[in-house]
Amino acid sequence: MQKKSFWEQYKMPILLLGGIAIGSIIGIISPAFGQKLKPIGDIFLNLLFTIVVPLVFVSIASAVGSMVNMKRLGKILGSTIAVFLITGAIAGVCVLTWVNIFSPSAGTNIQLGAAEMGEAKTAAELIVESLTVSDFNQLLSKSHMLPLIIFSIIFGFCTALCGGEESPVGKLLANLNNIIMKFVGVIMTIAPLGLGAYFANLIGEYGPQLLGDYGRAMVVYYPLCLLYVVIFFPLYALFAGGKLGFRRMLKYILTPAVTAFATQSSAATLPVNKEACDNIGVPKDVSDLVLPMGCTMHMDGSVLSSIVKIAFLFGVFGMDFTGVGTYAMSIAVAILSAFVLSGAPGGGLVGEMLIVSMFGFPAEAFPLIATLGFLFDPPATCLNASGDTIASMMVSRLVEGKDWLSRKMAAGELK
Repeated sequence: MQKKSFWEQYKMPILLLGGIAIGSIIGIISPAFGQKLKPIGDIFLNLLFTIVVPLVFVSIASAVGSMVNMKRLGKILGSTIAVFLITGAIAGVCVLTWVNIFSPSAGTNIQLGAAEMGEAKTAAELIVESLTVSDFNQLLSKSHMLPLIIFSIIFGFCTALCGGEESPVGKLLANLNNIIMKFVGVIMTIAPLGLGAYFANLIGEYGPQLLGDYGRAMVVYYPLCLLYVVIFFPLYALFAGGKLGFRRMLKYILTPAVTAFATQSSAATLPVNKEACDNIGVPKDVSDLVLPMGCTMHMDGSVLSSIVKIAFLFGVFGMDFTGVGTYAMSIAVAILSAFVLSGAPGGGLVGEMLIVSMFGFPAEAFPLIATLGFLFDPPATCLNASGDTIASMMVSRLVEGKDWLSRKMAAGELK
């Protein structure tokens, strides 16, 4: 009975990890065959990506539209932004300490060549591109998540003013939300196969590039991410819900973490995160708002990677990564690139351009951190996306009170 219970509890992450392991072995043994499996992985990812836009719109619009108390909406939004900024700052302090102990650029011998960075944009242009689009059809793209979130909040607010969840539109949104979650369940049935094929191609195509001059930076960054997960995720969960919150976080966080690591996409992990939050007991209106916002704005892993990249460039160009001013600028640039620019099209590359321009590095620095961005992306996305679930728990504590999980347990609402 205990074995069956364990299997039922961890079936999905075990299957996902098994698929990834088998795919990785195929990519190592037969890179050519691994690359032939690419279409299968692409089909799975495309299915996840196509459900993201309707999921974000419907979940946010229905959550806001069903709220009678607009003060609760303001409290959720304010708590969400506060949690994102505080955890981002904590991540920044942690990585600054880490890179001063273990230099990510030690022993590198990278030959620099000329590179085109492209035309730099002003801060005003970047903000406009991050928050708005010029035509409605551009909202129907995962590349414009922040404008979609803003549109969805306003649409939900107007739905609340016109009858809320009892209005025809409110009932339609609630029904669509149920349909979309069923859709997600159907997609996830092929997840082990899709992720296995994706990793077979990834290892087959890029495996040799994962070693070499960038190895030192990876050796510094990957353990840092692991330590952050082991130390701070439990602390955040304990803050959110005490020992019960910690246990439920451990029970349900693995599937989003594995999915995020494998797909390297917070957007693709959004449906899985929603299911994890529902299982943990996070109030629906909280997860419906926090998770889509976290998809583009909660980027602890990206903050860690940004500062490692900055320290790496300082070492490559023979500059001392020291001083309060340098550290403050590093944290500010890392949070800005993660918190705002990730919502713009090509936000990752835009953030890397921002690093190069803000610190006055030559154009040759851009391809260096662009390469690091590719190598750092799996654990960074894992922290970003799985951290969204924990952020939802923390916001729940701030909105519902310290004993929110205990009340749900006492009422028999938790499995």
